[in-house]
Amino acid sequence: MFATLLQIRTGGTDPEIALAVVALSILSVLLSAAIAVVLVHGYRRGPGRTGMLTLAVGLLLLTTVPEILRIALPTATGVGVVGRSLLVSACELLGLGTILWTVYGGESS
Repeated sequence: MFATLLQIRTGGTDPEIALAVVALSILSVLLSAAIAVVLVHGYRRGPGRTGMLTLAVGLLLLTTVPEILRIALPTATGVGVVGRSLLVSACELLGLGTILWTVYGGESS
């Protein structure tokens, strides 16, 4: 029913499953962006809170950017599955590294 309404074509899976995957991806992007906004607001409250800003960057690199890459790369470019996996994994590792640096080795404030 929804597939007819939205004109969705899926290869090898039910349209309802494809819609659920897209909805969950959008939800994860929105939630991580909302958390990042809260962290940035905390950073802007006063000096010495650079950890909140780097946590926001790490969170975005860990969740938001990889989700966008998973959707945008195959849609807008000719990047293959291996290239997409490498870019997404590198972005996630950079996000994890940023968060770990903030928690364990970042500037003490």
